Order: sequence, then C-alpha cells, then structure tokens
Amino acid sequence: MSVSFERALKDLIKTGVYIIGSKRSLKALKTGQAKMIIIAENAPPLLKKKAMYYAKLAGVPVYIYKGTSQDLGLLAGKPFKIAMMAVVDEGTSRILELAGGEG
Repeated sequence: MSVSFERALKDLIKTGVYIIGSKRSLKALKTGQAKMIIIAENAPPLLKKKAMYYAKLAGVPVYIYKGTSQDLGLLAGKPFKIAMMAVVDEGTSRILELAGGEG
C-alpha cells in the first residue's frame, strides 16, 4: 500500500511533468502550477521557509526528502544538485500520496 519515494520519483521523471530548481519551483507555487513541492533536507533554511509559506498559501503539500540535494539530484538522474523541485503532473507515479504524512 505504501509507495516508496525513490520509486515514485523515478516514475514521475519517466511519466510526469516536474520543475527543477528553487526559483522556478517557487514561481510554479505562486502561479498555481505546482501540485506538490519536494525539498532536500539540506536546502537553505530561508529557502525552506519561503517554500513552506507559499505552499501553505496555495494549499500545496510539501515533502521533505530525507537526503541531501546531491542525493536528490542523483535520484532524479541529473548530474547536479537539486534543492527543490515542483510536481506539476504526477503522471503514473503515486508521488502525491507521499505528501499526506509530511507537509
């Protein structure tokens, strides 16, 4: 029944629509595009605070990834760090189910 974050993220990368980067993710939150925000555990505190604030205003769940931005980047198959990403469309992944217990 429970879906693992790693599996859900890989499915999202293959079948969904997502935005990488804190500036673009925050913009997606403000414009109502984002359905969920994923933040690396080691993201700068001010960035986390901003994301939490805008997510609360937009009624969007936040998932704090229990790993570094380097780990999140590698998991997403990217050769760079990812501090924040926004889920625009989950595709066939069930990543939005993870948000329930976190944000």
